[in-house]
Amino acid sequence: MYSGFLTDVSGIKLGHAEDKNALTGVSVILCEDGFTGGVDVRGAGPGTRETDLLRAENLVEKVHAVFLTGGSAYGLDAGGGVMKYLEEKGFGFDVGVGVVPIVPGAVLFDLAIGNSKIRPDKDMGYLAAKSATNDDKTMGNFGAGCGASVGKIKGNDFAMKSGIGQSSVKVGDVIVSSIVALNSLGDIWDYEKNERIAGVYDRKNSKFLSTIELYENNFSGYNRAEGLNTTIAVVATNAKLTKANCNKVSQMAHDGYARSINPVHTMQDGDTIFTVATGEVQSDVNLIGMMAAKSISRSIANAVYSAKDAGGLVSYNTIKK
Repeated sequence: MYSGFLTDVSGIKLGHAEDKNALTGVSVILCEDGFTGGVDVRGAGPGTRETDLLRAENLVEKVHAVFLTGGSAYGLDAGGGVMKYLEEKGFGFDVGVGVVPIVPGAVLFDLAIGNSKIRPDKDMGYLAAKSATNDDKTMGNFGAGCGASVGKIKGNDFAMKSGIGQSSVKVGDVIVSSIVALNSLGDIWDYEKNERIAGVYDRKNSKFLSTIELYENNFSGYNRAEGLNTTIAVVATNAKLTKANCNKVSQMAHDGYARSINPVHTMQDGDTIFTVATGEVQSDVNLIGMMAAKSISRSIANAVYSAKDAGGLVSYNTIKK
């Protein structure tokens, strides 16, 4: 396991809610005082909310929360619950007659395990926001990672259970942290150890198969329903960044995906990374982007290392016994 957590960045709160039977959930990153935000969407099948407002030329500069959720597009309902919680607390964009909380978010596809008729909704989003703390250390089968899985080209009989992972990196006074809900088509590597740790797993013969090699050999048994995916993440930093800088950091952070997920950004993935910056420390955007990519890769590995068997899927902790 790699060290550090998302909330190592002061001012960030993190909370989760999930249905362990239905295997779905939501994770909420609270930035109540309003932090500069950005996003970069690379996968071809995204499900997102309020990402256009994070473009550098658009009006709103600050976000008050970001949510990561299961439930495919249905899970976007969780954002309404986060907004309700923030409005009750008086946090949001001042519009004169009240506040409008700015709450972007992204979904992953977890309907193929657990109960596909139960998805994160407004109530679950509210509960996750209400539970948020500034010292959350949750990893594994929780929140948006409750129903997450990887290596799904041959369906659930060969897929593995993953979850959410966190980590942080510090250089001088600068801190960059991340949380990842890992739910990819591709195979997973701990790139710092140069070791494959999850993916398409042949349980009968106790060995990994290669998603890329299956494609190269014209594999025709791809289960499209079970094989929908999307890895979603939030990077947080105490650095002083503009909205354009945050978008660039999100872009560079996708290098962490590419180092650890193979293949990545496919037509069956909606891979998305948000960045939020508290603006406390002056730094170079290139350094922040490099640190973000490193943290993302470590969070991906931690999502695998902390996951437990669920929904008929095996985890790293089972196959390594």
